[in-house]
Amino acid sequence: MNEVQLEVAKAYPNDSGRGIARLDPDTLLHLKLSPGDIIEIEGANTTAAKVWRADRQDWNTDTVRIDGFTRQNAEVGIGERVTIRKAEATKAESLVLAPPEEASVQFGSDAAGMVKRQILKRPVVERDIVPVMSSTNHPFMRSPGQAIPLISVETEPDGVVLITEDTDVELREEPISGFEKTGGGITYEDIGGLQNEIQRVREMVELPMKHPQIFKKLGIEPPQGVLLHGPPGTGKTLLAKAVANETSASFFSIAGPEIISKYYGESEQQLREIFEDASEESPAIIFIDELDSIAPKREDVTGEVERRVVAQLLTMMDGLESRGQVIVIAATNRVDSVDPALRRPGRFDREIEIGVPDETGREEILQIHTRGMPLSDDVNLSRLADDTHGFVGADIESLTKEAAMKALRRYLPEIDLDEEDIPPSLIDRMIVKRDDFGGALNEVEPSAMREVLVELPKVSWDDVGGLHEAKEQVQESVEWPLNDPEKFGRLGIDPPAGVLLYGPPGTGKTLMAKAVANETNANFISVRGPQLLSKWVGESEKAIRQTFRKARQVSPTVIFFDELDALAPGRGGEVGSNVSERVVNQLLTELDGLEDMGDVMVIGATNRPDMIDPALLRSGRFDRLVMIGEPDTDGRERILEIHTEDMPLAADVSLREIAEITDGYVGSDLESIGREAAIEALRDDDEAEVVEMRHFRQALENVRPTITEDILEYYEGIEDQFRGGTATRPASGRRGSRIGFQ
Repeated sequence: MNEVQLEVAKAYPNDSGRGIARLDPDTLLHLKLSPGDIIEIEGANTTAAKVWRADRQDWNTDTVRIDGFTRQNAEVGIGERVTIRKAEATKAESLVLAPPEEASVQFGSDAAGMVKRQILKRPVVERDIVPVMSSTNHPFMRSPGQAIPLISVETEPDGVVLITEDTDVELREEPISGFEKTGGGITYEDIGGLQNEIQRVREMVELPMKHPQIFKKLGIEPPQGVLLHGPPGTGKTLLAKAVANETSASFFSIAGPEIISKYYGESEQQLREIFEDASEESPAIIFIDELDSIAPKREDVTGEVERRVVAQLLTMMDGLESRGQVIVIAATNRVDSVDPALRRPGRFDREIEIGVPDETGREEILQIHTRGMPLSDDVNLSRLADDTHGFVGADIESLTKEAAMKALRRYLPEIDLDEEDIPPSLIDRMIVKRDDFGGALNEVEPSAMREVLVELPKVSWDDVGGLHEAKEQVQESVEWPLNDPEKFGRLGIDPPAGVLLYGPPGTGKTLMAKAVANETNANFISVRGPQLLSKWVGESEKAIRQTFRKARQVSPTVIFFDELDALAPGRGGEVGSNVSERVVNQLLTELDGLEDMGDVMVIGATNRPDMIDPALLRSGRFDRLVMIGEPDTDGRERILEIHTEDMPLAADVSLREIAEITDGYVGSDLESIGREAAIEALRDDDEAEVVEMRHFRQALENVRPTITEDILEYYEGIEDQFRGGTATRPASGRRGSRIGFQ
């Protein structure tokens, strides 16, 4: 008989609960199978599944992808090997299903029919767990999208049977004993985007529990504890639940604040009891959520209780008594507040960062959360994954819920809220469309960016007129490293760390930063200089540290410092509190300190570059200095076109002619000319339909150009200095006051 041995891998997000096994084409050919056939899967137990073809990335890998329920039916874990052969399935005459012990389920009138429709054409073996998806109009409710495990108590005939239209399905309400573990909990299929993290946690937790002899052979103690840390909502608690569920270990959960008691010694006693219970029921996993709340740094806390709890935890984790097969998993999103004694080897030996998911991770999480959702064909999850930079798992879940609510609002007018039952025809028609997700995207913002998120105006490079050279320089410095980092790697150089845009007021520096942020698809954090400064010592520096920390967490990110001269003036001249000196120092260490910047780009904008501390302007910090000067004639024409795009112009208006006579005018001046011309037209005639050339001429008399000869000379002088290296104070340093730069 033809059979193969394959390694078990986790199922694709959409396959969960469907009784499908995915095999690569070569294996299908070898076993003479075609998609839709039934196979037997033999681990410690034997079960059956329907075969489908695996995606291309799994070809020639010798794996079979099956979900948590099928793994449980075959009694195998991920990474173990199973034997697979073609099965001869007979049609089932009858099938009896019952809930497991811990589930109390009341079946509705048509429950058997519902279940039968769901499991049609599915292969079942006696004693299998058969997952049934709950849905909104389901006779037994659990959260929609979660599968409810039912156990096939008996099948007629025996062996692998196939459910058909003629099968008689019977549901029993009394639970079946002997099934302590029924994949009703969270499996690895419910976690998206944490491939490597799951792998590392499994090495630590599953290996010692299932194969302790490996560690004995190597002569080492298996790891004792894992600390999961990362921003809120990334899936730390979820991962611990899945591990507990998949290892079939006993699971004890400690929620930090619950065990703190005001009575002397009680908190420690509760901790001791949990550890004792766990070692009695080993192999066991103890999960401590919010570790920072019960084990803060002892030197920082005033309360005696916390100190004693930390001490008790330390002795429990490596005291004189051995713990046996008890592994401690802890989760925190403030890893720096945890007592350092807990973070040494022998206690929490492994610290695993659960970070913000990347694009493929986000797509996987979206697939998981839209599993039970009727999506319309225009919903493209990979596009959505691309648009959700910086979103963590919890944000994506909230996005899908919000999209479903938006869809529901469309159908609300048709629903009579007083009636008990909603007509099935309406329920069948409900779908979630692309626009619902679009609307939801406007309302859900990434949680890691809440404090620093700015709503980005939709500005693209097309809205920036005339500054070709500057535009190219900024694109090279910012867009290339973020969108195409291989270029720099190929030539063995690091991309620039920061770009400083300088030039007269109104030339479009801030506009450029907005365009960059939109075009790179990166997260955008805008820091307006003066808002960071605080009178409290250390607060301003802390604000900068946190800005950079946030940026690193949700990279790729562009940090934009507007009015940089207010935040980082030259050091040495200040009398008083020295706030800005400390801020400059903090900025210097962030820009090229010991910590790696990752995918974080910094853009600064200023119209007084001579006032900025010279140390910031050396290479390695703001190493591209881009002068954004006055636009040339073609540039002015393009800017006028942008600003008069929606304006009804008379036939005699020549934007070219206006561009030729507006020497010295910058972008903001030209915008004013357009606005003034329109107001002149309305002044002439209240009902005016078009703006004529004479109105533009009148407007030109009212709007003065920003750039005078003095200013031009000043910026040209600065540009020459920057070309020659780091800025030194120009001799004309005091000139600003004379030329109106108060």
